Amino acid sequence: MSTDRVSGNALTREVIAEMLLKNFEKLPDIDRKLFTYGPLYLGGNAGLAGLISNSLYRRALNIRQAPIASSLPMAVLPFLTTAALYSAAVSAPLLSGDLNCPTCAMMRGALVGVIGGAVYPALLALPVNIGLASRYNTAPMPEKGNLIRYSVDLSRPIWRKMRAVVLLQAFFGTYLSSRHSEGYNKLAQITFGPGAEDLSD
Repeated sequence: MSTDRVSGNALTREVIAEMLLKNFEKLPDIDRKLFTYGPLYLGGNAGLAGLISNSLYRRALNIRQAPIASSLPMAVLPFLTTAALYSAAVSAPLLSGDLNCPTCAMMRGALVGVIGGAVYPALLALPVNIGLASRYNTAPMPEKGNLIRYSVDLSRPIWRKMRAVVLLQAFFGTYLSSRHSEGYNKLAQITFGPGAEDLSD
């Protein structure tokens, strides 16, 4: 009996997702573009945050060598990760009808903005630049066992400078997810019409 109920719920979700996707083209152009390109904008900001954090660590460690080799992954990896994370956590659940709570969508967007778009790039820049500093002997490296303390001391002033980036990414993730939530509401109205409220009850 419970298995039938679970399979019935899965079937209902599939049907709702198909109905929403069929009517996606009926959304206003701006909403469709936001759904399509929004995660890429957030990812682009994450790539920029990666370049900023990379630059700050390079200055702190006096690294002049390999600028492209360290900057390229710091722009590309946060871009790809944040765009994919936002799509998986916000865009896809909205378009499939699995995320009906605007506040939840905004919280997810803010978290993706902060974690994927600011914290991850800064954490990624640390080992990359410590490795380069060790390879090119641009800064004194700690003795074995002191690497964690050294990393914390090195990162503290950089994290202070990155606060504005973290806040900006949180704001942008929240704004983008609120616009996506509005777009989902329009899509639900187009798809289910006046009976949408009865269906959700």
